[in-house]
Amino acid sequence: MSFGLVNVPVRLFSATENHDVQFRQVHEKDGGRIKYQRVCSIDGEEVPYSDIAKGYEAPDGQMVVLTDEDLKSLPTRSTKEISIEKFVPSEQIDPLLFDKSYYLEPDKTGLKPYVLLRDALEKADRMALVTVSVRTRMTLAVLRVRDGVIVLQTLLWADEVRTPEFESLSEETHATAKELAMASSLVDSLSGDYEPDEFEDDYAEAVTQLVATKIEGGELTETPEAKGEETEVVDLLAALQRSVDKAKAARTGGSPSDSGSSDEGAAKKTASKPAPKTTAKKATTKTAAKKATAKKTTAKKSTTKKAATKKAS
Repeated sequence: MSFGLVNVPVRLFSATENHDVQFRQVHEKDGGRIKYQRVCSIDGEEVPYSDIAKGYEAPDGQMVVLTDEDLKSLPTRSTKEISIEKFVPSEQIDPLLFDKSYYLEPDKTGLKPYVLLRDALEKADRMALVTVSVRTRMTLAVLRVRDGVIVLQTLLWADEVRTPEFESLSEETHATAKELAMASSLVDSLSGDYEPDEFEDDYAEAVTQLVATKIEGGELTETPEAKGEETEVVDLLAALQRSVDKAKAARTGGSPSDSGSSDEGAAKKTASKPAPKTTAKKATTKTAAKKATAKKTTAKKSTTKKAATKKAS
């Protein structure tokens, strides 16, 4: 964190976690998990990750495909600095704008300025409006104090909050004085302090108990290992073929398309492989014949030489 000429080294920790009950979609008959394939809506073919790009849909429905070079040209921020822009009254920050929450833990070397900022925020009853880079994108956030710890809470942008437009509320309708008095009486009778431990997620507890009961009763489904799909192998082979073609093109100075990098080119190349194989076989046979002839000639010469030596003796 930086404010003025003061820098405070801190570490961020997520302040919340989601305890929602998570279910898997499975086949009722055997308990196998349901898989979702990446299928193109135009040709119906399954698309490997290597061929998936980012697209932006225009208001008229047209699709704009963005390349890696396009994305690199976008403004990004990789700084790890939490820069304090101003201190604003707490009531000016609408809770509707709050997004993600993080605890800030001070480094040992920055403990004193951390405590100084914390106490100053509490005394002034203000929040520090900051800019911070989260996942390379700059966003707004606030610093506030909770239980003696500074909390960083990212904010939604103003245009991300929807404007409520309900025709039924546009009419000039108000409660009567008698109705308002009765409602106020009800509010007073139900008034109290907020105690977080007073409420619990009974649904999550019920699901946990239900699952435990089924496990104790032996109601388990033995799920066999999922069989490998041939489409994944085809995708892998296609990716390897493109890599080989690209490497060949880099050596020869040509383009990958000249080396048959497309699936259709790879298929044609595969279909034409038997002919070279026959040629190679003929060449091998011819070479073998030459070697055999040479060997025979050598053996004949050796025999003649031995005979001449014997006769001379």
